[in-house]
Amino acid sequence: MKKLLIVSLGIIGFILLLSPWFLILFGRNQLHDFDIPKQEQLVENGQKKRILVIFPHPDDEVTVAGTLMKLKDEGHEIQMVCLTRGEKGKSSGVEDEIELANLRTVEMQEAADLIGADQLHLKDYPDSGLEKLGLDSLKEIVDRLINEINPDVLISYDSKVGLYGHPDHRLTGLAVEEVFLEKRGLFEFTPQEMYQVTLCKKQVKLALRLSSSFQKNYPEDPSMGLPRPDFSVETQEYFPRTLEVMKAHQTQQSVLKDLMPFHDKVPVWIYSRVFDREYFREVK
Repeated sequence: MKKLLIVSLGIIGFILLLSPWFLILFGRNQLHDFDIPKQEQLVENGQKKRILVIFPHPDDEVTVAGTLMKLKDEGHEIQMVCLTRGEKGKSSGVEDEIELANLRTVEMQEAADLIGADQLHLKDYPDSGLEKLGLDSLKEIVDRLINEINPDVLISYDSKVGLYGHPDHRLTGLAVEEVFLEKRGLFEFTPQEMYQVTLCKKQVKLALRLSSSFQKNYPEDPSMGLPRPDFSVETQEYFPRTLEVMKAHQTQQSVLKDLMPFHDKVPVWIYSRVFDREYFREVK
């Protein structure tokens, strides 16, 4: 009887030991399209490059934080642009827009520091007002920034959806894409590559089940959805630091839980092995 008990306890212990790995395999299967190639870095190793990241809001950089930290560790220069100060993002209950803008300015600087950005260019264009600004004006703003910073590589949102349908996201991605395609190859235009953050089909399907932002804004027509990723970048080792970047945005915690559901309830060593990559489309 004693021997049988020891064997039974051993089997139970073995199952408990394996259960997290089953959870990881299950999570990966639910979250990733394995026919999309995974690569070690966004750009080829070799000559140091200047990376310019252009997003409209504080906290948008969370979507590529692992890739940016990896690029920085590989010796590349990271320049970050945030077009607005996020004064309309009132999920925290802070109603005063000036106060909220000031809070989010501090949060954005802390996030940039955690990523290791060489410089943060924080602008003051109207949050949720880029449509009124107009695409032509936005393209002029993007073009001036590129001429001032002279990057080799651009990163922004996609031009079809803007990740989950926010107009500021889509217009920013569209402006950066159009400037890149119109001016690429000109002598004075330095960017040679452009990448857009996107999601694979399984991630979109899961987001539409769990995320209120996706449910509210994502296009119903699948043909109007996010562009298919060309590849993903391995970011598992940077996930704990990505969580720190998320925590920096204290006023936006409820919104960020939409982006990475249950991240505060699942052990980091498990979660990082599920959310172990970031997806990109290359603009050609």
